[in-house]
Amino acid sequence: MLTDGRYLASMLNTVALSLAVTLATLVLGSAVGIYLARRAFPGKRLLLSLLTLPLSFPGVIIGFFVILLGGRQGLVADLGAAFGLERITFAYGLLGLFLAYLYFSLPRAIATYAAAAEAMNLQLEEAARSLGASRLRIARDVWLPELAPTTLACGAILFATSMGAFGTAFTLASKFEVIPITIYNEFTNYANFALAASLSIALGLVTWAVLFVARHFGADPTR
Repeated sequence: MLTDGRYLASMLNTVALSLAVTLATLVLGSAVGIYLARRAFPGKRLLLSLLTLPLSFPGVIIGFFVILLGGRQGLVADLGAAFGLERITFAYGLLGLFLAYLYFSLPRAIATYAAAAEAMNLQLEEAARSLGASRLRIARDVWLPELAPTTLACGAILFATSMGAFGTAFTLASKFEVIPITIYNEFTNYANFALAASLSIALGLVTWAVLFVARHFGADPTR
C-alpha cells in the first residue's frame, strides 16, 4: 500500500476528505447546536427533529439524495438546462462525496453540541458579561474551553465515521476513489484477499491513531 501509487493515493484521498468533512461539520454543528440550546422559539423541536433526520438513513440513501441534487438528471442540472446553461453535475466527484458526508455527519455534531451547550456553566458566561467582555471574548475564553472536550470527542468520531463510510462512497465514488471502495474492489472484483486485508488493517490503524490522540488530549489530567 505504501509503495503502490494507486493505493497510497486512495488512502490520502480518504484522510483528506475525512479531515475536511470533520472540520466543516464541527464548525456548522457547533454553531447550530449552541444556537438551538440557547434559544427558545416556536417549532424548535420540529426543527431539531428535521436536522437529526439523516441519522435514520443509511449511506446509500444519502448518496441517492446527492444524485437527485447534483446528478446527470438532478435538480441543479435541470435548472441549468432550463436557463440555457450547461448541465452541471457534481454528484460523482469530490464535491458530491463531501456534501454527502457532511449531510450524514451534521446531525451527530448538532445533537452533541446542543447537549453540551445545555450543560455549560452559565455563571461563567454571566460573570464575563458583567465584567464587560464582548461576545467574541466570551466565545474565546468561556465557550471554547468548556466545549473543548466535546469538540475533541465529536471530531474523532466524525473522522472515524468518514474514514469507514462505505454506502455513500459506493453510490457516489466513481471519479474519486476512497479506501473503502478500494478494499471492496480488491476483495470482490479481483479476489485479492491479502491486499484487501492489508488495506483494512491500514484503515483501522489510521482511525485508531486519531481516536487514541483525541482520547489522550481529551483526558482529565487529574485522573
